[in-house]
Amino acid sequence: MPIEAEDELERALLEVRSLIESTVAIHRDRSHRAQQIATVEGGYRAVLDTAAALIRSAVRSIDIVHARMPGAEEQEPGLSEFAERRLIYGAAETISVRLLTNPSMIDEDFVREQLAKERPVAIRVARVPPLQALLVDGTTALVVAESATGVRASVIREPKVVFTLGSLYESVWRNAVPASERIVFGDRDRAALAQQILGALRAGVTDEVAARELTVSVRTYRRHVAEIMAMLGAQSRFQAGVRAAELGLLRPARPGPGGGPGA
Repeated sequence: MPIEAEDELERALLEVRSLIESTVAIHRDRSHRAQQIATVEGGYRAVLDTAAALIRSAVRSIDIVHARMPGAEEQEPGLSEFAERRLIYGAAETISVRLLTNPSMIDEDFVREQLAKERPVAIRVARVPPLQALLVDGTTALVVAESATGVRASVIREPKVVFTLGSLYESVWRNAVPASERIVFGDRDRAALAQQILGALRAGVTDEVAARELTVSVRTYRRHVAEIMAMLGAQSRFQAGVRAAELGLLRPARPGPGGGPGA
């Protein structure tokens, strides 16, 4: 995702957090607060149970953001179970399901499994800030996010907040990359080779040097480059690098001898 889009997303998330907290404050002394924004008590097991119940209640659509908070596993031992398989399998077959996840959290086996389904879960990848969210039918949301008092889970039915969450989701979804495109390189050996070649392209090394480092002929190396470009739908090596960065396929550049980026 472009830097501008990431900045916009960060600002939108801050707006959503502010909306949630201000709405809680507004309804703090009102009897119908529980119908607007309700904190999920009872730890992460209660969050999972709440998510499962919301998914079973869906009649049209389910949108999921699966981007875990750093270090949350230590705070909540069951957090990793807030995963696409555990949640999505509870949805009726007629429900439209979309999953938005971080590059580091993509479940490649799950993606391949969906490719074989008649009504697959639509999965896209974006550099989403730490957030877990579930939107059901555009009317109810379950959000697990950082707040002023720490990580908090809330069931939200306040229309303004739900609308903002839905708009944010649509904006990120439009710019996200289909997960099926991110795993085009196949098995681990092919993926490792592709990453080495992409690294060589990013570093700008010559074909001769890159081929020598990979212990292949220049002709073979150029064939691999052509295959990678085709899989990425790129018309040039530069475009292949840009596309690979969008998909989260490039490894961080290694420091050079002077401490700066190197090949």
